[in-house]
Amino acid sequence: MTAAASPPEVLRAPLVVEFPFTRSLGPVQSAFLTGLREGVVLGVKTADGKVMVPPVEYDPVTAEEIRELVEVAPTGTVTTWAWNGAPRPNQPLGTPFAWVLVRLDGADTAILHALDVPGPDAVRTGMRVRVRWAESRSGAITDIACFEAYEGEASERHAAPHDGVFTDAVTGIVAEARLDYTYSPGRAQTAYINGLAQQKTIGERCPSCHKVYVPPRGACPTCGVATTDQVEVGPAGTVTTYCIVNIKARNLDIEVPYVYAHIALDGAGLALHGRIGGIPYDQVRMGLRVEPVWTEGGRYPDHYRPTGEPDADYDAYKELI
Repeated sequence: MTAAASPPEVLRAPLVVEFPFTRSLGPVQSAFLTGLREGVVLGVKTADGKVMVPPVEYDPVTAEEIRELVEVAPTGTVTTWAWNGAPRPNQPLGTPFAWVLVRLDGADTAILHALDVPGPDAVRTGMRVRVRWAESRSGAITDIACFEAYEGEASERHAAPHDGVFTDAVTGIVAEARLDYTYSPGRAQTAYINGLAQQKTIGERCPSCHKVYVPPRGACPTCGVATTDQVEVGPAGTVTTYCIVNIKARNLDIEVPYVYAHIALDGAGLALHGRIGGIPYDQVRMGLRVEPVWTEGGRYPDHYRPTGEPDADYDAYKELI
């Protein structure tokens, strides 16, 4: 009796998605962040007299532009909290802490930040806290290192008017958006990726509508049934539509202009995208027959080039555009 072959191991790999976003600041956000650098917490007063901290530029009730800045106290009261027993990289504190919403004295809304306490038993709704300023400040929310317990009573002073004028105001910030996670493509795309390593393109056919999906998704999005019947498609295909890229991408060693196209591989039920090479960009056209070009050791086609065949008839690919 022959033992059944074990299924291939599903791929898993660490993946980092990051997008450092540079943005300019309006007068309200500029004053708020510059104020933090100077050890001052600013809010903004709405049309109905409420003080919002952090400040916003438009009244959430009337949608009117608001610019009346006020200074509030660096002390406040915890309105709600949640314990963080396992801080992640780049969070405010490296040891366990509480996420808290704090209504600063003089404000009507709460600000989210970290509270440095020894454990969850040391934090409660209604406890008094104060800002712990960072030793080095540059004009960012991290200028507030965290909050800490404070024994003083609530300040009776009201929010004081502030002109928002500082020397060398902060006018822009870089938001470091980053996501670290482990990605698994699943059974279907694992087979697709392993096939590419052998210079094959593997799709899966829906048992109901018989469309061949490349890359395969493991299920037909139209019929809602699982796809397990593997089909090798291509290697040649037809350009169904394309665009000319004139802006050079960061870390991409390709001279502009170049062409990215949707390519319907022979036998596939939908088009995938790929770069077109081996032909001047202004000679790429719908219906152009192309084939993949693999670099030595490459795990996917580097680009597609013309096969030299006559162009495909429009009726042969119009349903795949």
